[in-house]
Amino acid sequence: MSDTCVATYRLYDDRADFHKKAESIAVGLTVGSWTDIPETKKASMQKHLGRVVDVHIHESDVPNERYADVRIAYPDVNFSRDIPALLVTVFGKLSMDGRVKLLDLDWSSTFQQAFSGPKFGIAGIREQLGVHNRPLLMSIFKSVIGHDLSALREQFHQQALGGVDLIKDDEILFENPLTPIQDRVKVCLEAAKQVEEETGKKLLYAANLTGPTFELRDQARRAIDAGANALLFNVLSYGYDALHGLSSDPDISVPIMAHPAMAGALYPSPHYGISARLLLGKLLRLAGADFVLFPSPYGSVTMPQEDTQGIREACLDTDRPMKQSFPVPSAGIHPGLVPLIIRDFGIDVVVNAGGGVHGHPLGAAGGGQAFVQAIDAVLQGTSLKDYAQNHEALHHAIQIWGTKE
Repeated sequence: MSDTCVATYRLYDDRADFHKKAESIAVGLTVGSWTDIPETKKASMQKHLGRVVDVHIHESDVPNERYADVRIAYPDVNFSRDIPALLVTVFGKLSMDGRVKLLDLDWSSTFQQAFSGPKFGIAGIREQLGVHNRPLLMSIFKSVIGHDLSALREQFHQQALGGVDLIKDDEILFENPLTPIQDRVKVCLEAAKQVEEETGKKLLYAANLTGPTFELRDQARRAIDAGANALLFNVLSYGYDALHGLSSDPDISVPIMAHPAMAGALYPSPHYGISARLLLGKLLRLAGADFVLFPSPYGSVTMPQEDTQGIREACLDTDRPMKQSFPVPSAGIHPGLVPLIIRDFGIDVVVNAGGGVHGHPLGAAGGGQAFVQAIDAVLQGTSLKDYAQNHEALHHAIQIWGTKE
C-alpha cells in the first residue's frame, strides 16, 4: 500500500450489502464502471483501480440502523500531489451519495513528500518565545469591529501587560478603512515592543489574513513587511491548498494559525461530512498550520471530547515526517478551566481566551494575569482555590466563573 491513499468511511444503510457497496465505491471513484471496460483495456486500467481493504459491519445503538466502517485504497497514480485532488478523489462524488462520513485518510510517503507541514511547529514557536516547559497563553481582540487604530493599540497593550505569549485578531476582522492590516500590525507591534522593554517578555501577534484568494500572498507580504510575526487564516473558507501555498512560500516566514470557521458545516453529523480529527487535525497539519484552533470540550462552543483528543493526536503524531502543530482548544475559556485543559492536553497546548481576559474586573491586564496564575498553580500541583488566596487576579476570576478541578 506504499503507493496508495487509504480512506476510511462510515456507511449507514438499513438493508445494503456493505461489501458490494464498498466494491462499487472502489470502482466508481477510480476507473468508473468496471463492467463497461473492454477486456483488452482492463489490464492497462488495473493500476488505476481502487481496492477494498476491509469492511467491518456494526449494529448501531439506534433501532433499525446498521453501519459499516470501510477502508478503500486509491492508487496515487490517479491524483496529483495536492489536497484538493486527494479530497475530490476519495470523497468528491461520494459525499453526495447518501449517509456516508469520511473518517480518516492515510496517504503514502510519496504523497507526503509534496508537503513540508508546519514551517515552525511547536519547537520552533517555543524557541521564538523562549518558553519551553509550560502551555502558551493567547488572548483575542474583543471587540474589533468599529475600533480605530488607537483603540486597537490600547487594547493590545492591555492584553500584553497581562503576560500572554500571543495575541490574535478576531477572525471577523477583515480589511477596512479604520484598521488596514499593515497599519494595525505596525501599531500593535509598537505596543508589543513597549511591553517587552518593560517586562522582557516576547509576544507573537497573529494578524488576520483576508481578501480575495489570489491576493493573499501579496497581503501576507505587506503584513510581514510591516513587522507581522504571525498570521491568522480562515482556512476552510479558502481551502487547504491556499494554506499550503502560504505556508510553503519562502517569503511568508512567520507561523500561521488555522481558524476553524465553517468547520461546523462539515464535522458534527455522525452520518455526513468529515471527521474533526481529519478535517481540523491531519489535513491542517499537512497543509502547514503551526497552530490549529478548534472548540474545546468545556467552553461556550463545545466539541465532543473524543473529537478534541483526535485533533490533539493528529497535531502531535510523531509518525509523520512533519513538525508538530500546536493544538488550541478555544471558545468560552476562563481561568477556572485551566486544570482541565492541562489534564486533557498536556503542556503542549495553547490556552486561548477572549471573554475570559476582557471580562475580568481588573481589565484585560488582570484577565491575562489570572490565566498566568492559573497555569502556575496547576504546574505547581496546587489547587486554584488555594493559589487564589494570595493572587488577586485569579481570586476575582474564580469568583466570577468558578473553577473545575
